[in-house]
Amino acid sequence: MGIEVNFEGKIALVTGASSGLGARFAKVLAQAGAQVVLASRRIDRLKELRAEIEADGGAAHVVALDVTDYASIKSAIAHAETEAGPIDILVNNSGVSTTQRLIDVTPEDYAYVMDTNQRGAFFVAQEAAKRMIARAKGDPKLQHRIINIASVAGLRVLPQIGIYCMSKSAVVHMTKSMAIEWGRYGINVNAICPGYISTEINEEHFRGEHGQQLLSTLPRKRVGKPQDLDGLLLLLASEEAHFINGAIMTADDGMSAM
Repeated sequence: MGIEVNFEGKIALVTGASSGLGARFAKVLAQAGAQVVLASRRIDRLKELRAEIEADGGAAHVVALDVTDYASIKSAIAHAETEAGPIDILVNNSGVSTTQRLIDVTPEDYAYVMDTNQRGAFFVAQEAAKRMIARAKGDPKLQHRIINIASVAGLRVLPQIGIYCMSKSAVVHMTKSMAIEWGRYGINVNAICPGYISTEINEEHFRGEHGQQLLSTLPRKRVGKPQDLDGLLLLLASEEAHFINGAIMTADDGMSAM
């Protein structure tokens, strides 16, 4: 018996959708039939992505979102629901990093990473969940999905990105806490922990000397591609995932098993 994923009638909000994994997540959900709301600070990039999705037969909306600004979070989610309708699926994807030793981290560096990856992710999920919970109280049969994008760096410490590791570790525990507290309202909260994925931001690095050195340390001497996360994303967003809640799911080609 096969499983068909069809998100027609579903509204999916994807944060950090202007590039990289976020853009890929949005395209995949749109191809599966969801109306996607693209959220980021880079509106021009979002409009380009919307045009791509619409040219492919999908439906997309654009909202401005700065996850480090609480007022922006509330405004963006309200705008998303006004434009598209109640959010069924949240892909909580915004993230940033710095590369440095812990001893060199400044308060500005710390705030830059934590305000986006930890604080921002929390309040985006919270604002979406408030609305999901309110709807669930009126209709207990409703199902909602929150997918937090963590990282293998939240499960093991990697050199030179200690603050990023700390922030994504917080996302892992945040996911479990949300799953326990919000599961009774039909909200399944899970996390994807990707390993090293090649995107437009880092593909040049992986071709260089340091990138090649990194590749040599990985189990199969390779990095992933954004499409390698498609299946896991579609599973966790689907109704078939109704018994998956609080799961921390790695897609890292065996890296976390080392």
